[in-house]
Amino acid sequence: MKITSAEYKSSSPRADMCPATTLPEYAFIGRSNVGKSSLINMLTGHSKLAKTSQTPGKTLLINHFLINGEWFLVDLPGYGYAQRGKREMDKLRNLIEHYVLDREQLTLLFVLIDIRHEPQKKDLDFLEFCGENGIPIAIVFTKADKLTKVKIGANVQAYLRTLQEQWEELPPYFITSSEYGTGRDELLEYIEKVNKEIR
Repeated sequence: MKITSAEYKSSSPRADMCPATTLPEYAFIGRSNVGKSSLINMLTGHSKLAKTSQTPGKTLLINHFLINGEWFLVDLPGYGYAQRGKREMDKLRNLIEHYVLDREQLTLLFVLIDIRHEPQKKDLDFLEFCGENGIPIAIVFTKADKLTKVKIGANVQAYLRTLQEQWEELPPYFITSSEYGTGRDELLEYIEKVNKEIR
């Protein structure tokens, strides 16, 4: 898939305030500081489409970007940023849960995982929540440029083994680096394939 246009459309504080549209939505979510904005910018070829920040947990809204006039890329708030107050954490959790559970246009949820770390409880809990609720997901391992190929392979296999303890069938996964554009073609081809299937 070639991206010919990527335009910001809206930022919504609640799932029921998202754009009224019938177009498929591909949402991206992950722990704070997982490299979500960088990945979105890399995928779309626009260096400033999603705002990157040195401060974790800056995305507090559901951001919609229209791609090629055909589908929406949705930037969801990060989960698990411990330095928020309980009230704000609850509000964010409600926002995320309402979107992923109730948004009919959600076609696929890409869950971003930092490939450098061992499986983290917050990520595993979120993946389990998705599995229990039948939310279609794919895993995107980020920051692959920070490790050697051997270490990447070992970390991915360790992660998949952990998931197999809970999952009968593993979700598809992708290995990416925003720095080098790794995984861009594979992700976009996958989105194009799903779009063709739902047409």
